[in-house]
Amino acid sequence: MKFARKIFTIFLLILIVISCAPSQPSEEYESLSFDRLINRLEANRRRIVNFEGSGIIKVSTPTLDNTSNFNVILIKPDSIFLSILGPFGIELGQALVTKKEFTFYDALSNTAYKGSVDSDALQNIFRIDLPFELIFDALTGSLNLTDQLYKNPDDYKITKTNYTLTYNDPIRKNNINIKVDRRRLSVIDYELKSMDSDLIIKGTFSNFEIIDNVPIPFIITIENKSARQKLELNYKKIVLNNRSLSINFSIPDDAEIVKW
Repeated sequence: MKFARKIFTIFLLILIVISCAPSQPSEEYESLSFDRLINRLEANRRRIVNFEGSGIIKVSTPTLDNTSNFNVILIKPDSIFLSILGPFGIELGQALVTKKEFTFYDALSNTAYKGSVDSDALQNIFRIDLPFELIFDALTGSLNLTDQLYKNPDDYKITKTNYTLTYNDPIRKNNINIKVDRRRLSVIDYELKSMDSDLIIKGTFSNFEIIDNVPIPFIITIENKSARQKLELNYKKIVLNNRSLSINFSIPDDAEIVKW
């Protein structure tokens, strides 16, 4: 009986200690002003000097639905080297694209296409109708916010987990809505809409890892809603700012050259 009372007394003391212990505070993050937030996001984007990644690329359009393995190298300011691989790692095509010109090599037909970069060339290579700058940043999972550095947002909201910024552009007659993760300080979603609220372009970024002190998404989706085109990237490996990284791209001597 005495033993039972002793056990009960110990149990009661444990309950009292637990009830009096302070509760663990919920995780909180610093609330940034919109200008500090944009500066931090843009600083992260500019830390990426070069980028090398490999994984799976999926393209969906009204006339195409295709999934392939791919490797990509990006070297700032404007070089993209994309390799599309088939089964067993067989190289199907390579493209070297800059802001001004491109070379695309079709390994199956042993034909190289060369020309100046325009919207048609970019759409034929990447299968999505987007400007070069947006494609370049999308491949690295970032969003160029240079235009927002010296602008006040038309709307700025802070929740427990996210920042949301909205910028109206009366000259281009559109607006962009940007959602930022408060913990990582990374863009997780953006939408470009017309002034009539029609969705034009949507980008989503997820599965982040910190590489070289920069939050990098391993899953990226970019959609041109008006053209019903979607580009999905699922990276398996990413390396940033490799000082020895270079682009080695050569066309076979017997390849047919076609001027675009």
